[in-house]
Amino acid sequence: MREVTPTRSAAMELADERKLMRQGYEFLDEKRMLLASQMLQQMRNYQERSDRHFAETKDAASALAAALERHGLDQLQVYPVPETPTTPDNERTLFLGLAMLSVSQPPRATETGRGAVDPSPEAKACRAAFEKLLWTAADIGLRAGNLMRLAREYRRTERRANALEKVLLPEVEGAMKLIDEQLDTMEREEVIRTRWSSPDADGKRGAGAVKSIGRPKENRLTLGLY
Repeated sequence: MREVTPTRSAAMELADERKLMRQGYEFLDEKRMLLASQMLQQMRNYQERSDRHFAETKDAASALAAALERHGLDQLQVYPVPETPTTPDNERTLFLGLAMLSVSQPPRATETGRGAVDPSPEAKACRAAFEKLLWTAADIGLRAGNLMRLAREYRRTERRANALEKVLLPEVEGAMKLIDEQLDTMEREEVIRTRWSSPDADGKRGAGAVKSIGRPKENRLTLGLY
């Protein structure tokens, strides 16, 4: 519990602080919802790419088997490869300040630097299948990174929201309650002190209050008749 001086100005400052904390908590709570929604969307995309990768892996394995049957392992190992391997083009967007990455273009066929001695459609299909598999794997890796960044930001936002909701706001509200109780006590003491310090009709301080409190009910009624 924080130590504060029980004054009206301190109560007003704590009220303003509580208002700002509540606004901050509402912002963090909304941010949590947005992050959770984006995480679900990214998870669906990741699962879709994973299913596609699994299917493309089977297709690549079938294409490799056909190329091996056509050329054999030794001849397929020396089949010409592209001079400059293609790299995926990344698309970058921002979500709440976080970078969301994905592969922007579909795979495209590459050209070899020299012609093959024994070209075949099986070898070309095998190369195209593995190029496509490479692009899908790159997209999966980027989306996995998106999920990691979103999860890290969600945990950070969750800690801040819990700190406001369960620590800081109760502390401020407890301090405000304590100040209100102390101010009420001080006001009652001031009223009693003022009544006791004011003289009655006989010039005695506080005697009128005592007489009005201690006078029997019958006397009051008798005096009222006269």
